[in-house]
Amino acid sequence: MNVKLTASALAIAAVSATTAAARDNVQVAGSSTVLPYASIVAEAFGENFDFPTPVVESGGSSAGLKRFCEGVGENTIDIANASRKIKDSEIKACADAGVTDIIEVRIGYDGIVFASQIDGPAFTAFQPVDLFNALGAKVAKDGALVENTNTMWSDFNADLPAVEIAAFIPGTKHGTREVFETKVMFEGCKEAGAFDLYMAENGGDKKAAEAACFEVRTDGKSVDIDGDYTETLARIDSNANAIGVFGLAFYENNTDKLKVATMGGVAPSTESIATGEYPVSRPLYFYVKKAHIGVIPGLKEYAEFFVADEIAGPDGPLSEYGLVSDPELADTQTLVADEKTMGADM
Repeated sequence: MNVKLTASALAIAAVSATTAAARDNVQVAGSSTVLPYASIVAEAFGENFDFPTPVVESGGSSAGLKRFCEGVGENTIDIANASRKIKDSEIKACADAGVTDIIEVRIGYDGIVFASQIDGPAFTAFQPVDLFNALGAKVAKDGALVENTNTMWSDFNADLPAVEIAAFIPGTKHGTREVFETKVMFEGCKEAGAFDLYMAENGGDKKAAEAACFEVRTDGKSVDIDGDYTETLARIDSNANAIGVFGLAFYENNTDKLKVATMGGVAPSTESIATGEYPVSRPLYFYVKKAHIGVIPGLKEYAEFFVADEIAGPDGPLSEYGLVSDPELADTQTLVADEKTMGADM
């Protein structure tokens, strides 16, 4: 413990010692879902404040948090964008590298949508169980788990198009993948009866059964996309029958190319996500390295600007782009103003 504290203290001292020579712009990396929102904020920040425009990069939630947790100092990023909460293992990695004070900022909500080519078939009868039956590595059949051999959507749901199954889903480094697994694959696995079979197969080990529900087939019907949504869109453009997974904002800015699917009979929209009617949604975050506040010019000002009513509120530009405003935004504004770190008494 003494060694870790010493390492942390040295890291913070190193930052303090380089204040005069610290870089003059905020550096951000992470989620491709949060990227367009952060880019809008960064540009507006540069136009309205006497600070340089923050540098915002993508790479995925996991990659951004990995960079965030590399340590404290001007050679490390200040903020990690994430389309999921930071994991305990990532918090530990941060702490081991001296990043002990982290401010978690929830900016709003986003929906996970399924969309196909604008002139392609209409997927208007999706339930989570359909995605599981299409993409799961194994499916339940006659009370047993069998390898998934479904070739068409209509093989297991006559209300779905009689076209070959082809799905482009987020790769495992994306925060969107975690939401896809928990809110689509796992729910579908339970509805199909496969979860109970996995529980029996794994001796009642719930974690093992849940992990099995997340497994997707490897015969080419389900394809991981490690790039951002533009790569998924390119795949959809070249396959008239394929379906892809996107964030709501990306879909809403590409309605001339994509046709959205319903989930449980509900079309995704800011309204249906805000009310909870659309089932596949998630909060979006960014994480601030508190040790860099007061060292990197404009860092706290950028964080406060991001969650201001004029930006992240229901009438702000982020809402216009597709972000669902957080009803508890005022609490987030206070948290940022007070620099409240994760685990601190509220």
